[in-house]
Amino acid sequence: MVMNKKIVLKAALLWLVSTGFNATAQNSKATQKNSAYLFTYFTGNSKDEEAIHFALSTDGYRFRALNNDKPVISSASISATGGVRDPHILRGADGKSFYMVATDMVSAKGWDSNRGMVLLKSNDLIHWNSSKINIPQTFPQFAAVNRVWAPQTIYDTKAGKYMLYWSMRAGSEPDKIYYAYANKDFTGFSSEPKQLYFNPGNGATIDGDIVAKDGKYYLFFKTEGSGAGIKIAVSDQLTEGYVLKDKYVQQTTNPVEGAGVFKLNNGKGYILMYDLYTKGKYQFTKTADLENFTVVDDEVSMNFHPRHGTVLPITSKEEEALLSKWGTAEEVMESVQSPAVKKRNIVLDTVLKTLMLPVKPGTVISKFDPEFIGLPGVVIAPKAAQNFTKGAVKYTINIKSHAPVTYAVTVKEYHNPVLDGYFADPEILYSKKTGKYYIYPTSDGFTGWSGTYFKTFSSTDLVNWKDEGVILDLAKDVSWAKKNAWAPTIAEKLVNGQYKYFYYYCAAQKIGVAVANDPVGPFTDSGQPLIDKRPEGTKGGQQIDPAVFTDPKTGKSYIYWGNGYMAVAELNDDMISLKPGTTKIITPDNTFREGCYVIYRNGTYYFMWSEDDTRSPNYKVRYGTSTSPTGPITIPTNNIVITQDAGAGIYATGHNSVIQVLGKDEWYIVYHRFTYPNGIKMGESAGYNREVCIDKLEFNPDGSIKQVKPTLTGIAPVKK
Repeated sequence: MVMNKKIVLKAALLWLVSTGFNATAQNSKATQKNSAYLFTYFTGNSKDEEAIHFALSTDGYRFRALNNDKPVISSASISATGGVRDPHILRGADGKSFYMVATDMVSAKGWDSNRGMVLLKSNDLIHWNSSKINIPQTFPQFAAVNRVWAPQTIYDTKAGKYMLYWSMRAGSEPDKIYYAYANKDFTGFSSEPKQLYFNPGNGATIDGDIVAKDGKYYLFFKTEGSGAGIKIAVSDQLTEGYVLKDKYVQQTTNPVEGAGVFKLNNGKGYILMYDLYTKGKYQFTKTADLENFTVVDDEVSMNFHPRHGTVLPITSKEEEALLSKWGTAEEVMESVQSPAVKKRNIVLDTVLKTLMLPVKPGTVISKFDPEFIGLPGVVIAPKAAQNFTKGAVKYTINIKSHAPVTYAVTVKEYHNPVLDGYFADPEILYSKKTGKYYIYPTSDGFTGWSGTYFKTFSSTDLVNWKDEGVILDLAKDVSWAKKNAWAPTIAEKLVNGQYKYFYYYCAAQKIGVAVANDPVGPFTDSGQPLIDKRPEGTKGGQQIDPAVFTDPKTGKSYIYWGNGYMAVAELNDDMISLKPGTTKIITPDNTFREGCYVIYRNGTYYFMWSEDDTRSPNYKVRYGTSTSPTGPITIPTNNIVITQDAGAGIYATGHNSVIQVLGKDEWYIVYHRFTYPNGIKMGESAGYNREVCIDKLEFNPDGSIKQVKPTLTGIAPVKK
């Protein structure tokens, strides 16, 4: 039987589409061999950050930067403006060539300053030929164009050509997505730009990303104007007929851009990632059907901060070549995967060639394996678990085409920080109901302190802490405020023979209260702020940082708060309202900034507060004393409770709470610090990348507080 060649060709093309021959344009043979991922991205809005960077991953979740996160291609050598942004990388239809496109732009010249894009082609991912296209100069009919953004490439199986598509704006019109075909050499266009898609709501449409699946093309893009976020339009043809789906697919309320989709090498779905550009980080979501998306951020880690990039599945041979060119021993040393290691707190010294690995409580270090990532072309010796109890163990890293490098690796059990992740403003409670300790912190790591939810953590010994999850989410649980979830405090009260928990917190620079029957919730908000006005007699400052204290002498409960002033008011028996006429200002002195906390010991009321700004390395805790829970406060001569230890690399120790072991004169201070060791290098952003720590709090015979020395080791497990 002889079939018409045209019919055979058409059937073959349909098969390619139906089998998911997607935007990475890989043939099935290449796909079977893919075992790693290449992430190409830029890093920021300054000219030296607007350049192409590479990172690698073996699983699509944990990425490590190449070339110490420096550019792998000089922007000045390939662009007209001196900078490139939004790089997109594609494997060629032959499975062996690679294509990359990027916005030719320096943001310092203005968001309406760019007119073109950069095209690059390579046969090995290392050596790239480049060319530039200026749209208005090349196509006079587009003379009014003032934005050419985020180009991408896909192979059109029907046309047998590479199709470029990008966002473009003329004058003040909304941005639309256009497309054109590249010429044979991928140095320019072989066709003039045509409109591919526009927003039916007449808003801007930018950052397009096309994925082919099951005979359909899914166009992911960002909408602006009336509504903003990531949506999908679907068509059964590459160049026309896209129908908009209604819902936004980003799984966050934060602003997003730069959606990128890549298929997992294990065949278990796709990753949709996008740039949370106001947060300085990416969010990863997983999907099997390009319809439903689940956040997988807990599985994602990066040692860099990418902006709008794309991911390409690659082979082990390609990964080896990239490592041979741009891999470093330092990156290998930081690739520790053991779950026992506190990865944020690893200390690498590239001069002394040392690596310190802080491990979690109870880790056996007499037979410990850091679990460095196995990478093609990289040999690390020794391989097996080692005995670190006698000091440093020497590891030698051999990267193909590089000289061997040896590092001395030490492993130490560090209990600080006590919580896994970025948290701050810790409140601590011992619950008589459960017999456990609880920490209630600010969820940190959000640019500008913009977190919107609260978690709690439980422990039986103050060393080992369990994440109990989110207990209050402003978006879902609070009607009167949706931003700036800060600095909570809590009280346990026996009400009609049953324990109740009153949780006071900041939201939108006001103080609210929520109630629960258990230390881990669920908490129900009262429905209105408890404190939303500045107290009489104050000028400036915010209504933040509540602290609750129940006087053991009288049983009365008080709430303290303030920023720039310290206020106190008695709480009514319902614990959700203030007793009229009891509010007063008790600011101790001009060192008071925020974060008041009160304890009672041997007939004395101790008032603690934070001085300076949480972004300052010099953020510290001071104290005063009183014979009353409402002041006046006496200031001792030497009244520092805790401050930085620059020699140990510990900075910004502030906003504390204190816990007494039940029935004992044994006290501990809970506080936050800059993330260690990198916080001091982060500038002001260290002020919202903080960690919670615990150290011993001791008193002198005369009742004065001994200054606490902040530690990395923390405390030993506490026995009740």
